[in-house]
Amino acid sequence: MARPRIKDVARHAGVSEKTVSNVINDYAHVSDRTRRVVREAIEHLGYRVNLAGRHLRKGRTGIIALVVPELDIPYFAELARHVIREAEERSLTVLIHQSGADRDHELAALAGFGSTFVDGIILSPLALTADDLRDRTGFPPTVLLGELLEEGADHVAIDNESAAREATRHLIGLGRRTILAVGGRDDSGLGTAEARTRGYRAALAEAGIAYDPAALLPVGSFRMPDGARAVARALAQGARPDALLCLNDQLALGALRALHEHGVSVPGDVAVIGFDDVEGGRFSVPTLSTVAPDKAAVAKVAVQLLQHRIEEATAPDGAVPGVQAQDRIVAHRLVLRESTQGHERR
Repeated sequence: MARPRIKDVARHAGVSEKTVSNVINDYAHVSDRTRRVVREAIEHLGYRVNLAGRHLRKGRTGIIALVVPELDIPYFAELARHVIREAEERSLTVLIHQSGADRDHELAALAGFGSTFVDGIILSPLALTADDLRDRTGFPPTVLLGELLEEGADHVAIDNESAAREATRHLIGLGRRTILAVGGRDDSGLGTAEARTRGYRAALAEAGIAYDPAALLPVGSFRMPDGARAVARALAQGARPDALLCLNDQLALGALRALHEHGVSVPGDVAVIGFDDVEGGRFSVPTLSTVAPDKAAVAKVAVQLLQHRIEEATAPDGAVPGVQAQDRIVAHRLVLRESTQGHERR
């Protein structure tokens, strides 16, 4: 049986093809009765909108790319789910690409993978520099996630420095004074880890606690084994912390394991807090206190920004007004659970 076409729907509903198109595109001036009749005809005939044709008529493919460092990091997996859901609301398809935090892979993504099959990119960069982002002439529209690397780029993030300061203040408020930063980086870089380390140091300074560079526990990557190794190494070398600020929940979950294996009580001896509010932290023993970014809001704002840039890039001159690059900060909250003896704020 031939696939029903828009003219078949029009004939069945007793209206013009233009009216069917208006209903499909949800134009407001169509009467409720006509809208109902057309939708009943669509349902009866099993008509499906040709999204590919609709996008191509506008000079687009209807495909956007989400580029993240590692898909098996729970934060990025959870974020991807929100991006896909938000894109579906706009009849967009999401291609997910794993960069491995490799600069060449991130550059290839920034250039649209050397093709025109994606309309735009949502990119979480770890290896790119400001110079890499400075000249994007001819590249697809791009929205960056995480720390801002270059002025003039659309960008969505939480205020990582403020969030880390808030988390560290909480630990200090519990009476903890020897706070190690798992994954901390003591330099002036623009990455997320550097911003969170600055927040940690600012909270220490506010409380009159001397900063010790040895309190930063470096990691090779931000995974559970790295957190476990960093904390186990510090304990073996004689460190006696009473709190850990872990720069993501994966490091924190690994730290909990290392503390358990060394007979250290959490939160009795050491309070632990992480970042990202991933699902695993709600089921760990003890449950994990964390900084929770609004992942749904990150996805919503990123897709909205990208869609506007795509429309701007493919519209006739002046049809879609241009706006300055957007630097959007979304909300976060401190979720207090058993690892700091607190209770979740709702």
